[in-house]
Amino acid sequence: MDFLIGGLAAMGATFFSNPLDVLKTRIQLQGELKPRGQHEIHYRHALHAAYVVIKQEGIFALQKGLGAALLMHGVRNSIKLGSYQWFTNQGYICDSDNRTIFHKSLLASAFGGAAGAFVGSPLYQITTQLQSNAGEGIAVGHQHKHSGLVQAFKAIYSRHGMKGLWRGSNANVIRTVVGASAQLTTFSKTKDILREYEFFQRSTTMTAFFASIAGGICQTVFQTPLDLVCIRLNNQYVYASGQGALYTGMTNCLTKIIQSEGFFGLYKGAGVNYMRIARQTGFCLMFWELLKDLHVKHFGLNKNGHCNTSISDEIIKL
Repeated sequence: MDFLIGGLAAMGATFFSNPLDVLKTRIQLQGELKPRGQHEIHYRHALHAAYVVIKQEGIFALQKGLGAALLMHGVRNSIKLGSYQWFTNQGYICDSDNRTIFHKSLLASAFGGAAGAFVGSPLYQITTQLQSNAGEGIAVGHQHKHSGLVQAFKAIYSRHGMKGLWRGSNANVIRTVVGASAQLTTFSKTKDILREYEFFQRSTTMTAFFASIAGGICQTVFQTPLDLVCIRLNNQYVYASGQGALYTGMTNCLTKIIQSEGFFGLYKGAGVNYMRIARQTGFCLMFWELLKDLHVKHFGLNKNGHCNTSISDEIIKL
């Protein structure tokens, strides 16, 4: 049940975050491997990008790749959040005073994040390629011209096989480990601090909300450069031999970006990335906590008696 709750929470959040994901992908692909000021700018910032997309492609273009994104986030987060909750229920993450143990929380979130990222890599690749598919005149990066999730899956598999579906999975795993570790550990530790100093003691939802914001900030700082690399690796054209047209791998991609776009090129789209992460993290973790709370109310508390970092615990204590 923990795994199902994690997946459902993430899928619910994706409806709200996918438009920002589309904008982020476009901005990150803009000016690929070109020095600043030496490429055409279609998307200046998040608001301008949204205006351009709606004007050129219609408002529904903001939800491009939604089906693939729903499945991707559902699969990845059912594993990530489900495994994290399982470790929590088994008493591996909290001490005897129900406080989060930092290194154990870090390891648990990293494990779940890595497993979820690897399993969901094909869906991440397809989502990226669908979201980057833009109208004529505002297209950035390579245009794969997929018509949908099923067609994209068939096209990649028929050309490159199973290996092609998992292309860039190593970078995606590292990206997600960093992001999941920063997100869940900061979320849990912030909840501990807010509870210790009795902030929002009568509103457990507000505690989860502000803790999720802190998790989103940390995730943005550490994950944005790796997120950019993953977008570039998964969207580039790939020859029949399996060789990428622009990058041979994660290290090569990082090096080329820094050399051509500068160090701060790694933080291209950081603003919209934070908005996406904050929205996805905020809604996902709140849905996660609320769904766990509903499960507790209908099916009873954890029979093992181990610590639990969910909202339901907070409610019991108040």
